[in-house]
Amino acid sequence: MISLAIVEDNSEIRRNLARFIGEVPGFRITSLCSTGEEALKIIPNQPPDIVLMDIQLPGINGIDCTTALKQKLPKLRVMMLTVYEDSDAIFDALKAGASGYLLKRSAPDRLIEAIKELHQGGSPMTSEIARKVIDSFHNAKPATHPQDRLTHREEEVLQLLAKGYSAKEIGAKLNLSYETIRVHLKRVYEKLHVHSRTEAVLKYRQ
Repeated sequence: MISLAIVEDNSEIRRNLARFIGEVPGFRITSLCSTGEEALKIIPNQPPDIVLMDIQLPGINGIDCTTALKQKLPKLRVMMLTVYEDSDAIFDALKAGASGYLLKRSAPDRLIEAIKELHQGGSPMTSEIARKVIDSFHNAKPATHPQDRLTHREEEVLQLLAKGYSAKEIGAKLNLSYETIRVHLKRVYEKLHVHSRTEAVLKYRQ
């Protein structure tokens, strides 16, 4: 069962999202919030698996709300919802801790697909945003502590992850088993002290 909270100021969009997702087997809506302030009060008390977060919110915007929620709930997965594909705003949201984003005009089937992908550890995003993440990765500096440095193989896995490949696809490209890739990912996350694909890439560039 995948539990979700929806943070959206447009009441019609909020209701439609809740109704559609709530009718899909294996999905459960835990809370509906119309503002970032409301989300910060409700969500920490009823932590869902995933938050669908509108970027443009009155008062505390979706990016700042995501930052605050991730500080309280580091393992929380946040997917940004946006009307326009504003790459700068979306990239800022990813840096704030979001794990992916989706256009509000996306088809219902794509929404469900993206939620499942996010829940499985993926990061739904377009190639343009993925390119920004990769560029930041290329400008990365190695971690200062030897025990926290990534191995060459772990760097390969992380780079492919940033390009949007799933664990199985990475395994196929590197001629490694799915379980081996899972072990590499676990070590990458542990070394970088993160919990998601996007956090790993953004943390490594610092």
